[in-house]
Amino acid sequence: MTKEATDPITRIAELRGQIAHHNLAYHQQDKPEIPDAEYDLLVRELTALEEAHPELAVPDSPTGQVGAPPSATFAPVQHSVPMQSLDNSFDNDELTAWTGRVARGLEVDEGTAIGYMCELKIDGIALSLRYENGRLVQGATRGNGRVGEDITANIRTVSVIPQQLPAGAPEVVEVRGEVYLPVAKFNALNEAQEAAGLPRYANPRNTAAGSLRQKDPTITASRGLAFWAYQLGQVTGGPKLNTHEEALNWLERLGLPVNPERRRVQSIPEMIDFTTQWHERRHDLDYEIDGAVIKVDSLAQQRQLGSTSRAPRWAMAYKLPPEERTTKLLDIHVSIGRTGKATPFAVLEPIFVGGSTVQIATLHNDDQVRIKDVRPGDTVIVRKAGDVIPEVLGPVLAERPEGLAPWEFPTHCPSCSQPLERPPDEAHTFCVNPVCPSRQQSQIEYFAGRGAMDIEGMGEMVVARFIQEELITDVGDIYSIDWDKVGQLDRFGETTVQNLRAAVDASRQRPLASLLIGLGIRHFGPSGAELLASHFGNLDAIAAASADEIAAIDGVGPVIAQSVADYFASGSAQDLVKKFKKGELNLQGPKKADVPQVLAGLAIVVTGTLEGFSRDSAAEAIKSRGGKNPGSVSKKTAAVVIGENPGASKLGKAEDLEVPMIDEAAFVRLLQTGEIETGEAERDRQ
Repeated sequence: MTKEATDPITRIAELRGQIAHHNLAYHQQDKPEIPDAEYDLLVRELTALEEAHPELAVPDSPTGQVGAPPSATFAPVQHSVPMQSLDNSFDNDELTAWTGRVARGLEVDEGTAIGYMCELKIDGIALSLRYENGRLVQGATRGNGRVGEDITANIRTVSVIPQQLPAGAPEVVEVRGEVYLPVAKFNALNEAQEAAGLPRYANPRNTAAGSLRQKDPTITASRGLAFWAYQLGQVTGGPKLNTHEEALNWLERLGLPVNPERRRVQSIPEMIDFTTQWHERRHDLDYEIDGAVIKVDSLAQQRQLGSTSRAPRWAMAYKLPPEERTTKLLDIHVSIGRTGKATPFAVLEPIFVGGSTVQIATLHNDDQVRIKDVRPGDTVIVRKAGDVIPEVLGPVLAERPEGLAPWEFPTHCPSCSQPLERPPDEAHTFCVNPVCPSRQQSQIEYFAGRGAMDIEGMGEMVVARFIQEELITDVGDIYSIDWDKVGQLDRFGETTVQNLRAAVDASRQRPLASLLIGLGIRHFGPSGAELLASHFGNLDAIAAASADEIAAIDGVGPVIAQSVADYFASGSAQDLVKKFKKGELNLQGPKKADVPQVLAGLAIVVTGTLEGFSRDSAAEAIKSRGGKNPGSVSKKTAAVVIGENPGASKLGKAEDLEVPMIDEAAFVRLLQTGEIETGEAERDRQ
């Protein structure tokens, strides 16, 4: 029976069973089988059916319950004040409808100003901390809202949670909050997992839950968990507090970590502005959020509004668009990159997730496909967080068709049919054929990309066409293209040819470091390219250097050094150097001594388009003067250069941290003098 069934009795029973099953998997076993968004759809459908058929409502329906019963692994804890869940809204209309219900519950006109606190909804695990006479005596999970699990030993290992409150703390303080795993810690864990040939963790929330509910506290301690406090439970002997905002401020004074990204508002547009801002900036944070929580600020009004059996009427969660969804895995293909690395990827039934429609997702490598055991025909969970490449997390085993065969990694390159090789102690498999068509195309695209030679217009389709027409076979051929022949190709008009030729000509003067990056040498990246260009001064010296000479440079390790030396020792690299010389490329490195180091130690962020600088030339101008050009704004940022169409997240961060924002004219003066002068960008802000 599917949800298209017309019999509400059957469908309601089916939904209740599914939701109860998923509640146990999520809350008790820390092994959710479906993403939150899929679970929310089940709950919304059941809620709608129960409202349409009140005669079928039952007291123990999952729509009226919180979480799941506590497991027998830990001792039970009776909550002195129930830990409720939150009702959800998914768009501005639903949020507006909730404020109307709040006004009616308070018996005021809907236009009457009511104070609300807007906070981030942390994607973690709800937790209760109990302090008696200032000492932490208990940490407990939410459980079913009335009874949770005693995980005090594990909680004591979370370094940001104070074991002792300041002198004068009340007799009893119960703090509600969220334990989470910082994104940086999560990524480090996954790198270690992959290096050990173990399965990657699915997401920070699930990993935090599993870490928190370990029987061995030393495992919990090793994970780097953190905590945000967001609510008070039982308080005995505390100060008189009138608002939720006052309560949060008091928690901060007690030494509890309280999330700083909160705002008091009095109107629906202000609420929407808060949720919109964090929809755009959610990935600026080092922790995951899945929405915002809006709460009536007055504690007296909260008491007046009261609660349902599962959620307070004075609070509402606003859910951001989901970053995990399920879809069908149609097939698994293997792509060959510029270094020959063979990477499996999933071909998916299109699904809208993380703000865009996804049809392709990475599977990392052979080991990860095997460990995850995803098979063509499976229903799989797909994750896409912001600009991150979509990833298949794993299969929904309950929906696997019977007899589905495991996928086998190919033994031969899908492009050139040569055998694939997996080096000892490596997680990846490679095509080692240097003239493999896929390798050649990927290498040329990479060379022409913005991070290297920045040849605008030479994208995937153009490169493929030029290879097909035998106009180029490697990156060196770009500088001897027969432009008359290009002009004779269909879809290559005069303007197109002129623009592409001009872009190629402009790239001849790109910095030597950009040329080195474009070569795609294995293990070798932008930082190493700049070090080599600056140290050796020209391409001939780099090509002639031994691995020991390269490794002697501070910041270049032996693996990179050997890789660079091996590359330039090859005949194909020597042929490229000849082509670069014939093409009159810039093969000279920067003369660092001639450039005054006026930005020594300063971090300058550039956002938007500048008239007189490309993105890379602006970065080079900063670095050549001793400065740093990080990709994000932080407290250490000295100034943010604002061009046309700047990034909203960087502007917002600069505003929040009060980092000076300067225009292009001030940027030019900064490069000359090292002095930060506020221009139009800063005056507009003031």
